[in-house]
Order: sequence, then structure tokens, then C-alpha cells
Amino acid sequence: MSYQEEEEPAAAYNPYSYSNETPDLHTGDPKADLAYERQYEQQTYHVIPEVIKNFLQYFHKTTSDLIDQKVYELQSNRVSSESIEQKIYEIQDVYENSWNKLTDRFFKTSPWPEAEAIASLVGNDAVFLILYKELYYRHIYAKVSGGPTLDQRFESYYNYCNLFNYILNADGPAPLELPNQWLWDIIDEFIYQFQSFSQYRCKTAKKSEEEIEFLRNNPKIWNVHSVLNVLHSLVDKSNINRQLEVYTSGGKDSHETLVVEAHCFYVKKRSRDPESVAGEYGRHSLYKMLGYFSLVGLLRLHSLLGDYYQAIKVLENIELNKKSMYSRVPECQITTYYYVGFAYLMMRRYQDAIRVFANILLYIQRTRNMFQRSTYKYEMINKQNEQMHGLLAIALTMYPMRIDESIHTQLREKYGDKMLRMQKGDLQVFEEQFSFACPKFLSPVVPNYDNVSSNYHKEPYNQQAKVFAEEVEQQAQLSTIRSYLKLYTTMPVAKLAGFLDMTEQEFRIQLLVFKHKMKNLVWTSGISALDGEFQSASEVDFYIDGDMIHIADTKVARRYGDFFIRQIHKFEELNRTLKKMPLSSGTASSTTATSR
Repeated sequence: MSYQEEEEPAAAYNPYSYSNETPDLHTGDPKADLAYERQYEQQTYHVIPEVIKNFLQYFHKTTSDLIDQKVYELQSNRVSSESIEQKIYEIQDVYENSWNKLTDRFFKTSPWPEAEAIASLVGNDAVFLILYKELYYRHIYAKVSGGPTLDQRFESYYNYCNLFNYILNADGPAPLELPNQWLWDIIDEFIYQFQSFSQYRCKTAKKSEEEIEFLRNNPKIWNVHSVLNVLHSLVDKSNINRQLEVYTSGGKDSHETLVVEAHCFYVKKRSRDPESVAGEYGRHSLYKMLGYFSLVGLLRLHSLLGDYYQAIKVLENIELNKKSMYSRVPECQITTYYYVGFAYLMMRRYQDAIRVFANILLYIQRTRNMFQRSTYKYEMINKQNEQMHGLLAIALTMYPMRIDESIHTQLREKYGDKMLRMQKGDLQVFEEQFSFACPKFLSPVVPNYDNVSSNYHKEPYNQQAKVFAEEVEQQAQLSTIRSYLKLYTTMPVAKLAGFLDMTEQEFRIQLLVFKHKMKNLVWTSGISALDGEFQSASEVDFYIDGDMIHIADTKVARRYGDFFIRQIHKFEELNRTLKKMPLSSGTASSTTATSR
């Protein structure tokens, strides 16, 4: 069963349009006019289109039916059932399809009705109203022109507090289940709104004294400690790290039990599965998935704060190089790889960054069609896709190595000219690419409102850009040195220094820099993404013997034979599949006529 939207007559009354009888109360002051228009829009919400009323009542019934079923199963000490799965599927259909269609039709650039206006339609159901407000404020952030007001930012924060208190502070597991996509969107939007507020409060130039005073008196609203506390609480409540430990060990994690049999003592080992260590809360999908998504949220948050080691550390029980059953949400996978790749890049682990970006870009390339159903998701994924191409271009310029041919072709098409300029040491191109592709960095502290510079909100970015630029400048000569080393097998150090217009001492220093920068910590095995061993994947290697430099080309020749063999096998498989396919009657008759 799914919600069927009713069509309305084309000339139906639009309750959100201004009446001709309304007097013109515009003052000429843009800020006052905008405030008036928003207030007027809010006042019209007591007139709600019938199709919206029907939708909200159906949405509420679907949600309350699921909660009732969950209460029954909790009382019966059951974790889940087919009935629950069916109801989650119905909610997912409403959430991903009906809500978006009605938004495009009625509220494309305006807010949905306030929760107070629809409360009577849903029997003042407190849990449903919290979920509705989560969607309501998310829509304002994403689509409403002008974005949220200061009051709406605060109200959205309080609503998230109510939602997480309901989930975390109940006496037992909360009688609620939601689709994985919605759970991911809750965590993703929670961090996005914190990020948005952190940047908003730092931009004081256009704020009134009242707004600044309001912000000064409420330093704990959208405080970084509150956000971290929520994410860590969800991780702890779900026991997700312990579950992931067992899951990544393939269920081989065992515990020893002392057994007495026939007056003999012996130790019996029993294998565990994730369920056995999940605890009272982690057995339920709501807590397990919120815990998993909170780990990814912590990765993102620490990256935004510039703590890249801690960002990757929180994922130490997630094996990135294997497909995980815990994350079936593509946006979560893409976000994870984007922030892990960026953290690797800033930690100078270029080989790992290149591997991570190449893997996820290949995944996006192969699954892009599944995202086209939703414009919003497609836009978000397309943006991160472009950003990761930009970061991959930077990483390959600083650490040349071979990647998948299809990704390399895309990269040449998008950034061929810029990569050539970066190879020549053009710092401006590096900075442009970094500015486009990096996340929007945050300051974790509340600004001093008595003395805030006009560019205070840019300081976190400027700090990270400075660190990146210093690293690029240290490697400015390496691309040129690499190109000369490829041309020779032996050469006097003094002569090669002369080609580069350096003294012999300066050139020796640059050769040491080359050796140092081309040796990276590289992940080879294990679960933690921080593990690794020092390796060099440089195409050239060298050593200095006295005044002579000896160069070896370590580049592995392309094995074209393997490529052609793989293509031949694919062609043969395709040919066998086509032969097995039955011919249609029309095709068969035409084939017979042709043969005659």
C-alpha cells in the first residue's frame, strides 16, 4: 500500500497567494519587508490544501502503525519481523517519493505548514510532530529563499534535542524504526545545520545588535560539545564498535567457556556474531544504523575541525576496502570516502588518498543511473564527484602513480590543463583546486562578539589552506627534478644542478626532499585505516655515489596483453548470452525471409 496523491483542478484556490484586498504594507526597507512577508506566509498556514491534509494523515497513520507494532514486539521480546519490514518499506515510499513530489508541487520555495498548524490533523502525536519538524526545518535550509531565520535555527536545534532525547533517554529501546536513508539524512542534516550555524554566527557584519546580543546570550545552542556528545552517545548506546569488531573478523571472534563433562574440565570456544555483542539497544536496527552513521558523522565533524588523525581514528573498526552490510545508503558511502580521502591527502598519505578516491569514483561511475531518480541526491553526489576529481588531480600531481584507465581518462578531460600547470608548480592553480574541493572548515569556539573581524569566518579555511600551500611549495621543484631524472641513468650531480639553476648544495637538499616526499605511509592490510608501512611508488629511484647520481627507472611496463585477453573473455561471454536469448516471432520470420 502506498499513498496516492489526488489531483486538484487547475484553477484551484491557492491559499499561499496574496489577496488583492490585502493592503500594501511594504515599507521600502528590504529587511523589514522580508520579515513581513515571512510572517504573512506563516499566518496563512491555517488554510491547508486538502491533498496535504490527506497526505499528512496517511503519513501519520503509517508511522503510528509501525510504532504500535514495535511496542508489541518489544513486549514480546522480539527484535524485528516481516510486519515491521513492510511498514518501514511503506514509510520509505512516503519519505522518498510522496514527500518530494508534494514539495515540488506545493512548497518548492516556501515552507511546509508549521507543526502547530497540522497538530490537530495527527492527533497531537508528539513523536510524529518531532519527525515532521525534522523534515520541515530541513526543507527550509535547503529550498526556502533566504534560508532559515535565527529563530528557526534555534527551533531546529531544540527539535533535534527532543528527537535524540526520545531515542537515547528512554527506559528501554525506543519503539521506533525508520528507513536507513532517513536515519542517514537525520545525522547528515544534524551536522550540516551545526556547520551552517557555526559559519552564520561568525558573520557579524550584517547582523543587528539584537541578533548579536541573542547569540551572545545563547552560547550553548549548536555548541560543538553538544554535537559531539550526541554522536558519541549514539555510538555507545548501539555498541556499534563492538559489533563491527566481530563483523570484520568474519564472526571468528570467540569467547572461552569452562565446561564440566564427566568430571573433566575443558575449555570450549564459541564463535560470536554481531548480535551476540550488540546489547539491549544495538540489536535494534534504529540504534545499530544510527550508531554506524554517527561514526561517519564523527569522521566528517573532525575533518571540518581539521583533526584528520582523529577523523580516521573513529573508523578504526570499519574496513573501508570491503563492502559493508551496515551501510546500504550510497550517500553514506560516498561521504565516507570523500572525507577519508581528504584526511589522507592532508596527512600526506598520497598513495592511500589516490586509492580511496579512485575506488569511490569508479563506484559512482558504475552506479550513477540509480541516483537520477532523485534530483536532490543527484546534485549532491554530482558535486562531491567533481570535488573528488579535483582532489585526485592534486594528489596525482604531487605523487604520480597509475590508476584505473577510465578514471584517468575522465581526469584528463576535466583537469588536463590544470594538472599540467600544477606540474609546473603554479601555486595559484593548486589553491583554486583546493578551495573548490575542500570541505567548509569550522572553528569549534564561539567568537568574541565584541571584537570580530569581517573575515573571521574565513580563518579556519585560511589556516588549512596555509598548511596545504606550504606543503605544495616544499614540493615545487620535484616535478621538474623527476622529469630530468627520467632522461638519464647516470650523471654528475653538479651538471644536473646546473640544468636546474641551483648550486650543488641546494640540489642535494632537493634530492633529499624528493626521497622524503616520495616515501609515504601506505595501508597494506588490517582493519584500521591508520595502519600502514612506508613505501615508495615513484616511477624513478636513485642513489648518489660520490659526485655521481645513479638513476633507475622503476616504472612497470603496461601489460596490454592482459587487457585484450579480458576484453576477449567479455566478448565471448556476451556472445554466449546472446545465443541463449530466444528470438521474437517477428525477428524469426524476418530472419527466415532473408535466408530464403
